[in-house]
Amino acid sequence: MSRKRGILAMVMLCLVLASYYVPFSQAQDKTAAPAAAPATAPASTGGITLSVDKTALSNGGEVTVTGKTQPGKPVYLEVWNDNKVSAVFFDDKPNKEGVRPYKLYLTEGLPAFYQIYAPASTKEVFEKFKKMGAKYPYSDALKEMGADVAFSVPAKMPIEAFQTSLMASIIGSRGDKLPALDPQENKRRAMQLTKARFRSPGKMISPTVDVKPDGSFTAKVKIIEGSAPGKYFIQAFSDKDLKSAPATLENSISFPVMYLSNGGTSLNILWPFLLTLGIGVFGVLMGAGGGFILNPILVSIWPLPHNIVAGTVMPTVLFSQGSGIYNYSKIKFISWKLGVTMGLAMLLGGFIGPKLTELITLDQFKSVFGWILLVLAALMFWQTTPGYLDKNKKEQAILKEFKKRAEEAAKAKG
Repeated sequence: MSRKRGILAMVMLCLVLASYYVPFSQAQDKTAAPAAAPATAPASTGGITLSVDKTALSNGGEVTVTGKTQPGKPVYLEVWNDNKVSAVFFDDKPNKEGVRPYKLYLTEGLPAFYQIYAPASTKEVFEKFKKMGAKYPYSDALKEMGADVAFSVPAKMPIEAFQTSLMASIIGSRGDKLPALDPQENKRRAMQLTKARFRSPGKMISPTVDVKPDGSFTAKVKIIEGSAPGKYFIQAFSDKDLKSAPATLENSISFPVMYLSNGGTSLNILWPFLLTLGIGVFGVLMGAGGGFILNPILVSIWPLPHNIVAGTVMPTVLFSQGSGIYNYSKIKFISWKLGVTMGLAMLLGGFIGPKLTELITLDQFKSVFGWILLVLAALMFWQTTPGYLDKNKKEQAILKEFKKRAEEAAKAKG
């Protein structure tokens, strides 16, 4: 009987030990291989934790970022989108020796959205550069604010460099391709390309990170309406060796908002449709496709690069020109000999123009286009003055003939 009790006691002891062993072994397993944390959980690498209050946005929004770094350290946030866009920078400023380099830098790997958030204590420095306007030196601003430690994603993007010239552009070439850039030069040129793409200081740097003495920090990250859809990443830096793991969030859009991949922006396509409809009617009435009106309006209203606008307007003009040619030919208002002659010149200009757009900035584009429109407006206004019309009876006769033919064509259709 005592032997049976002994065996029973041994069994009970084994069961008790097993009950303690299982939780202990599970705890050991959790320590060795933790489960994947949700996107809002603190992400930490090298001493910085970072978390976001939401992981999904609909056509932009605001995200609250919180975290903690080492006490007394600054905090910079790098925010970027996983979509890539192109950027162009033409270096024609004289160097220390007074020589103009004429070098063209291109990339297809710039994030469609990119911004650096700096500590609120750097706001005074930021305002100094902001007052300089579009010509502010982006690299100097980052360096003086200490934010250059957070400029990491664009610094690694591939950049092509060309030794170019005006003649090379005219013959349809970017020039001679230069050797690959070293990492330091690549980062420097990446800053120039980033500024060339996003331009405004307010869109590129935001001195709004609230950092406490104990190292905790808070920031409101704004993804503006019309930004690219897809994944966004937010990473915190205190110095080049002290950074967090990136937190992620998703920005979604829905029709009629559409993403323009080469423009790097989203917009409601109904507004450009209605705008172009009105301009198309007016443009064809004036004997043009309407592109000369669309260009400055698109650049001013929507955040599209001027070279993308110039290229986008070309095929839109094709539709209005095609229908306009058909209707004008029916009422015999076309001089084909003159039209073909000017068309050959337009063909040559269409070959040269796209290459030249890579060599000019948005400000230069607006300036040249503005002067052309002013000259055309002055010329057309002068041709409507009574004095001009009195001296040009022949032109009045032609206008009357056009009106007569238009009326006859309208009656024929009726």
